[in-house]
Amino acid sequence: MDKLFNSSLGEKMNPRQIAREIIGFMKKDEARRYKIIIGSDSEGHNGSPADFVTAVVVHRVGNGGRYFWRRTEFGKFFNLHDRIIQEVILSIEVAQEILENLKSLNAPDFSFEIHVDVGEKGETKVMIQEVLGMVRAYNFEARVKPESYAASNVADRHV
Repeated sequence: MDKLFNSSLGEKMNPRQIAREIIGFMKKDEARRYKIIIGSDSEGHNGSPADFVTAVVVHRVGNGGRYFWRRTEFGKFFNLHDRIIQEVILSIEVAQEILENLKSLNAPDFSFEIHVDVGEKGETKVMIQEVLGMVRAYNFEARVKPESYAASNVADRHV
């Protein structure tokens, strides 16, 4: 699996470099509140290879933000349930790696969320409790549609 992420400027970065970029972004305006958000989205199922994108977003609350993204291709997924579960697993894995790097680099205070691409409308509504339970099992805060913009908008842009 490719461990490198893309920046908005097209640079390839590893999780440690992303953590440094996030900290630099936060230190430019230390009076603001920050949220770091991870979200994944995917495309392709019914027997075709699935394309997954995971986004790492740093949101300067009330004043924009930055993001980084990584594409991963997996084999065939035959149903939506399995694809959504893989999205959540990818987000949790990236969250652990990014948070570990931020902690080791003494990042300023921030809140943290994982955004999951499920919601009350559509076929994914039956999965909400399952995926929220997965995310909360790792002591992460979770958001679903329409609040899950890191998955539904940012990652979705690159799928």
